Amino acid sequence: MVRRPLGNHHHGHDTLLVTSDTTRTGPGSATGNLGRLVSGARFVLWDFDGPICRLFAGHRAEGVAADLVAWLERRGLCGLLTEKERESPDPHAVLRAVDRRHPHSDLVEELEERLTQEELRATASAMPTAYADPLIRTWTAVGVRLAVATNNSARVVRAYLDGRGLLPSFTPHIYGRTRELRLLKPDPHTLHRALNAMGAAPSAALFIGDSPSDCQAAHRAGVPFLGYGRDERKTKLLQQAGADVVVGSLEPVLALLRR
Repeated sequence: MVRRPLGNHHHGHDTLLVTSDTTRTGPGSATGNLGRLVSGARFVLWDFDGPICRLFAGHRAEGVAADLVAWLERRGLCGLLTEKERESPDPHAVLRAVDRRHPHSDLVEELEERLTQEELRATASAMPTAYADPLIRTWTAVGVRLAVATNNSARVVRAYLDGRGLLPSFTPHIYGRTRELRLLKPDPHTLHRALNAMGAAPSAALFIGDSPSDCQAAHRAGVPFLGYGRDERKTKLLQQAGADVVVGSLEPVLALLRR
């Protein structure tokens, strides 16, 4: 199936959606575009939570965000958050909100460590993304160099990859959240760190992500972007953010690589 949704308004071009049952329909097709992205990549940067696994599959992100808010409440600090921020299902949004008001504070450091501990707990029940493990192994086997560029803690990424036997494919190139929270994606900071460390030209790289902030970071770093939209909502958000190619499954990427 090849669907061509209406072009997004930022870039004036159509987003091409590739699903695992996409058929090849000529050079301008979704599969053709995916093929160009994949064949041109000598370095592949991955977002972590989404393309590699669903970190909070069994340990809800909403619950983690609520725990961070409750922790602030117990310290009488809930006034730091707007009502919208207090109800956010995204723990990173809560962390960033506090950092905007108290950058570099002990409070932010403590809150970030609490989030890291929750993420570490979540790795035990994280669900591997279908086809991610064989795709990582195949890319490694053909000599493509891999890195992770994520807003999650690098400790968490290492723990998860180690548990799946995938850590050697990425070591030492795992770039995660630092204490400089303003440098989280959509800032391209983690992508720049990965590219610089690997000596990679942005045009020779590919970034795989599942959120608009991933897409924005890739555009700002000048790196070709492949969107992974595991459901219709995610796919739509990626298309609106200007992703050139969105896959509903990593299977067509693996199939191209094996061909």
